[in-house]
Amino acid sequence: MTGAPVARAIRVLLVDDQPLVRSGLRVLIADTTDLEVVGEAGTGAEAVRLAGELGPDVVVMDIRMPGMDGIEATRLITADSEAVRVLVLTTFDEDDHVYGALRAGASGFAVKDMALEDILAAIRVVAAGDALIAPGVTRRLIADIVRGPRPAPAAGGPRPVEGITEREREVLTLVGRGRSNAEIAEELFISAATAKSHVARLFSKLGARDRVHLVITAYEMGLVTAPR
Repeated sequence: MTGAPVARAIRVLLVDDQPLVRSGLRVLIADTTDLEVVGEAGTGAEAVRLAGELGPDVVVMDIRMPGMDGIEATRLITADSEAVRVLVLTTFDEDDHVYGALRAGASGFAVKDMALEDILAAIRVVAAGDALIAPGVTRRLIADIVRGPRPAPAAGGPRPVEGITEREREVLTLVGRGRSNAEIAEELFISAATAKSHVARLFSKLGARDRVHLVITAYEMGLVTAPR
């Protein structure tokens, strides 16, 4: 009798111009059974090349690097392959780059001062097909909305916010607070699949292109407020 098939480890490409950052993540990943580092890059151009050669599941991408930055590298990587997902590592003074990276195709954001274990969890979330925005980045995004205008929402008229259910409103509130689908499921005592379905319906009903647009809508509806 054969046992259950062993799941393939998530293949990770580490991209950062600081060797110490890559080293810390590499050592931590080496202690896991579901993640493996398949390559490292110190520049955006090198990241694009290795992503094409190695076909990683997730690229952990720094933003500020010499030459080609992480935003341009993200754009080229995601344009070349829909299968490769990018998790951007950012710091608080780089939040103004978040929108650019989202438009370039990034699937998630984590801040560099998060615990390394939390960054590993973010890699798993992105690899599973979910989008993730660290709560610290989410708060800064909302503050940016308060300070000034953002790119206009997609064409199609006003979002039909009156069409969402009470449960969808609860889910939208948690998305606005930066929660992942798994965290939403835990807080609302529902399955992860149900949480994912609610988020998918919100994308459709609100005409949202990505998770950040849901965050903006949550703010506009008064479900979450900007930090003071």
